[in-house]
Amino acid sequence: MRPFEYVRADDAAAGAAAALQAPGSRFLAGGTNLLDLMKEDVERPPRVIDIRRLPLGQIERTRAGLSLGALATNTETANHPMVREHYPLLSQAIVAGASGQLRNMATNGGNLLQRTRCNYFYDTAMPCNKRQPGSGCAAREGLNRIHAVLGWSEACVATYPGDMANALYALDASVRVRAASGAERLMPIGELHRLPGNTPDRDTTLAPGDLILGVELPVGAAAFARNSHYLKVRDRASYAFAMVAVAAALDMDGNRIRQARVVLGSVAHMPWRSAAAEAALVGQPAGPEAFRRAGEAALAEAPPLAHNAYKVELGRRAVERALMRASRLA
Repeated sequence: MRPFEYVRADDAAAGAAAALQAPGSRFLAGGTNLLDLMKEDVERPPRVIDIRRLPLGQIERTRAGLSLGALATNTETANHPMVREHYPLLSQAIVAGASGQLRNMATNGGNLLQRTRCNYFYDTAMPCNKRQPGSGCAAREGLNRIHAVLGWSEACVATYPGDMANALYALDASVRVRAASGAERLMPIGELHRLPGNTPDRDTTLAPGDLILGVELPVGAAAFARNSHYLKVRDRASYAFAMVAVAAALDMDGNRIRQARVVLGSVAHMPWRSAAAEAALVGQPAGPEAFRRAGEAALAEAPPLAHNAYKVELGRRAVERALMRASRLA
């Protein structure tokens, strides 16, 4: 563990100021990812800013839908009656994401910002553009079985590992952010994460000092409550990161699909919402044929790496299976 300065923030303004005064600082909430990265010498923040005293733990109904505080734990969120009733896809994704012990500590804001589990990112003896810009990507020509098949670049083939965000993408959530200046903004969650391009060290579009205050779920997303399913395919039945995950949600009119959401996880640098798969479903009768076409559309442009071509077929089948379960046909 390298030396660092610990600061406890009593309000958001103080936290932002502390972050700006020491470039590379990190906010600390549950610590379930950050502390591991620091122990592995992957993250080396000069200052850690504890934000756990900030009043951001509420979960409450709003006129627009449901507001989830950034410091509400994953357990509190998954078990909240409003989430379970109106946004069950989110509950499923959170429960699939980690053990009860981790969910008791992990926060909503921190969950969105977790970093890749690429083995080369964690191995400080290996080159990694995400960890050390300009050093190269060992995974590009190395063992890349768990890596991306969509949206990757020559600079990085790592995947985003989270589950909660996949469901939030499917539910058209927004993220409330406070800038260091004090200005607040509400951004669609699809604008939070980014593809690697030539700067894979930047996981999100957040600027230094930006603080996530909460997540807003729209009331309209409750239309997917009856017909949604989160499918996580992993190497072992116990808790593990996904090889492929799918958040599937349907708004049905009888047997016909009015709206569809298909978001894949662990296949790209960010949650991958497939507009092509959704377009293949809208207006179609629910059934194996429509779901098979959606799976094919979702992975149609996937360029696999040397060791992960299996993810293309696995992804297609996972989309089909998740949609079958969401439609209650399986």
